[in-house]
Amino acid sequence: MTQANQRKEKVWFITGSSRGFGRIWTEAALKRGDNVVATARNLESIADLKAAYGNHVLILAVDVINAEQVKSAIDQAHKHFGRLDIVFNNAGYSLVGTIEESKPEEIRALYETNIIGPVNVLQAAIPYLREQGYGHILGTSSALGMYSNPLIGYYSSSKFAFEAIYDSMAKEVRPFGINVTIIEPGAYNTEFGSRESLKFAGRHIEAYDTFKQEVMDGIGQLERGNPQATVNAIFAVVDEENPPLRLLLGKHELPKIKEVFNDRIKVWEAWKEISAAAQG
Repeated sequence: MTQANQRKEKVWFITGSSRGFGRIWTEAALKRGDNVVATARNLESIADLKAAYGNHVLILAVDVINAEQVKSAIDQAHKHFGRLDIVFNNAGYSLVGTIEESKPEEIRALYETNIIGPVNVLQAAIPYLREQGYGHILGTSSALGMYSNPLIGYYSSSKFAFEAIYDSMAKEVRPFGINVTIIEPGAYNTEFGSRESLKFAGRHIEAYDTFKQEVMDGIGQLERGNPQATVNAIFAVVDEENPPLRLLLGKHELPKIKEVFNDRIKVWEAWKEISAAAQG
């Protein structure tokens, strides 16, 4: 067993602890007796955690796009609990709209939160984990980091990038005893559709209205999972000596991803002679 897994109580650092999966996983870790550094942009949204769990929780106001604030929070977390066992990037939101409708400033803001923000956390935390010689870095991506759907192309692109960063990092930090796991949820009944987690493109193009309504109707018919049912899966991963790089949450996504990748392979195979000829 690694040093981290020998410890009965783990120390978690979690971004986006105020709602959705972040709130559920934060409370679950505290309920099982672990210590958690819970962070959110609005400190009042997580103040009740301190009242409920006392010295087991440190609550900090963190906007992940503020690199200095992130670094200060990681430093405080390490000083307060003496170590970091689990660093969990969970903050993020979705931008809804067609590729044509979304404005550059909206796309940049999405990437700041969904990509640069997590990188700020990683760059602040990894030095501590390297020095310890152990640790587990988790990140909430999405099954949509494997394929994309209409109206959320920019969100999916941010998760494609997120997965690439974590994939590369896993190889880089493995020699230091640090594990990496990407969490890939499917559709769940969380607050991800709230105003704080969902933003709509500021430009409206009428030509897409019928198509967008059809897509939204389809989304509304999705079978959504119970987010509370994900807790044991997260615990299984963080308690595992050799955790997986990727973990899907839900029963519908693996068949979909198999279908997507099989289709890609068929196309690559159909064009392989032209591809090979391009080698020169």
